[in-house]
Amino acid sequence: MDFDQPPVVRISADPHHPLPAGQWPTTIPAVDQLLRDGLDLTNGVTFLVGENGSGKSTLVEGIAMAYGLSPEGGSTFSAHSTRASESPLSRGLRLQRGLGAGRWGFFLRAETMHSWYTYLEQNPAKSTVREPAFHEMSHGESFLEVIGRRFDSPGLYCLDEPEAALSFTSTLSLMGSFLELAAAGGQVLCATHSPVLAALPDARILEVGDWGLRETTWDELELVWHWKRFLGSPEAYLRHLTAE
Repeated sequence: MDFDQPPVVRISADPHHPLPAGQWPTTIPAVDQLLRDGLDLTNGVTFLVGENGSGKSTLVEGIAMAYGLSPEGGSTFSAHSTRASESPLSRGLRLQRGLGAGRWGFFLRAETMHSWYTYLEQNPAKSTVREPAFHEMSHGESFLEVIGRRFDSPGLYCLDEPEAALSFTSTLSLMGSFLELAAAGGQVLCATHSPVLAALPDARILEVGDWGLRETTWDELELVWHWKRFLGSPEAYLRHLTAE
């Protein structure tokens, strides 16, 4: 029997807590497919790539919460909350845990990280280390500091559009952290719009859209196609913005 499995080996609908059909978020094709067919996860990095509104952030949030992470970000032990706005998806999910895997995890959510920094400042006794002054750093610097301090052991790491705060060079640093985590047995689930981040070697890519979820490659991503075309001929896109 394999006792060296990732933190989560499969995600499926919880038959004891079905979500109402025809109501959000089950009306999102990707969510509907996950609940209907389930999704197997492996060690390493899985990217969810898709347009705004495709459901990738809803999926990452729901999986993170079903794992026991705060919807506003932080580690397995964070319990802060400012305003509940999350979807009910987590209540309808069942996570099959890997045999022998630990329960450590972290949810990095771009739009709520500043409230998490405040939570750390206001609750220093709940931290096992002396935290840096995150609020005195730039958005990108604080992200990289969190990644350097928290992304250091096998576990489930959920990220929602981390590139929002990062420069090109910093995005490459994040990719290096992902590779180190994967080599150490960590598991990463990341929603992203970044063609740079999605180019991570050996990463699994799931494209999210009206079709639901489909496994694809970097070269086949619609996102990559548009970026290549834009960088090669930006006027082909920008002329539509100035057309009378």
